[in-house]
Amino acid sequence: MAERVLLYGRFQPFHRGHVSLVKWALSQGFDEVVVLVGMASENYTVRNPFTAGERIEMARLSARDEGISLDRLVTATIETLEVSIGCAYYVLSYVPKVKAIMTRNPVIGKAFSDAGVEVISPPTFNRDEWRGERIRALIARGDPRWKEYVTSSVAKFIEDIGGVDRIRRISAED
Repeated sequence: MAERVLLYGRFQPFHRGHVSLVKWALSQGFDEVVVLVGMASENYTVRNPFTAGERIEMARLSARDEGISLDRLVTATIETLEVSIGCAYYVLSYVPKVKAIMTRNPVIGKAFSDAGVEVISPPTFNRDEWRGERIRALIARGDPRWKEYVTSSVAKFIEDIGGVDRIRRISAED
C-alpha cells in the first residue's frame, strides 16, 4: 500500500511554497501526497477567489511544471470546517488512508494527532513572499511580480480563467 502524507490548505492560489512542500514530502520517502483543498464551498471572495476545481487544476499544473508525476499526487476537496478532533476524523473520511499530515499549525496538528495521525512539521519555503495573501494583493494592485510566486503554467491558467480581473474586481468591491 502507498504511504501517503496529507497537505491540507486553501491554496488561494497554489504557489511555489505549496509545490515545494510536495517535493519535500516526496523526498522524505512518501509515495504520494494528498492535496486536500479546504474551504471548497467558498469562492469569488477576497480571501478565496478561486473555485475548488480551479485550485485542483493549479496543483496539478504546478506538479507538472516541477516534474512531479501526477501518479504521486492525489487531490480532493472538502467544505469549510471548524477544527476539532471530530473534524479530523471527518477530513480523513474524504481522502485515501494517510500515514501523516504536514502542518505547522498547532491546533490542526493536535486534532490530527488525537485522531492517530502522525504530524510532521515541514520546513518553510520562502514564506515571507510565497504566501497566498501576498500573491492576491500583488494581483489586486496590478503588480506583475505575482507571476514569480507561482509556476508558469499556473500564471497562465490564472490569466486564462480571468483570475486577475476577478481578484481586482472583488478587491475593489471589498
